[in-house]
Amino acid sequence: MIVLDTHVLLWWLNGDSSLSSRARNAIRREQTGEHGSILVSAISAWEIAMLVQKERLALTMDVADWLDVAAATEGLRFVPLDSDLLLQSTRLPGAFHSDPADRMIVALARHLNVALVTSDQQIRSYKHVRTIW
Repeated sequence: MIVLDTHVLLWWLNGDSSLSSRARNAIRREQTGEHGSILVSAISAWEIAMLVQKERLALTMDVADWLDVAAATEGLRFVPLDSDLLLQSTRLPGAFHSDPADRMIVALARHLNVALVTSDQQIRSYKHVRTIW
């Protein structure tokens, strides 16, 4: 089981070469493994929709359709936000930046005690979450 950061989800599903080989291999292992699971926080859907709305991201289809296609990807599951995860995102140990989406994604990975696949250097340098890049 792994958690994907928003940009990793986009890069993976769009076949972007920005995805590291280590990240790609971790995703492939989860997708093809018998008990593999690729998790994405529901906040990533919001982030993607906001990027499209602000014209910082262009998709080949309507954002709702893109998210439906993403959700239908084998092995991938969007994890809803709940009050426990939201609370955990406000109580991350140590120093971590204030971006709410990043905090929720990190809280999910910590809650499940799984690695977070991300290229984000601020997250990768945070010693309280395991990362893959």
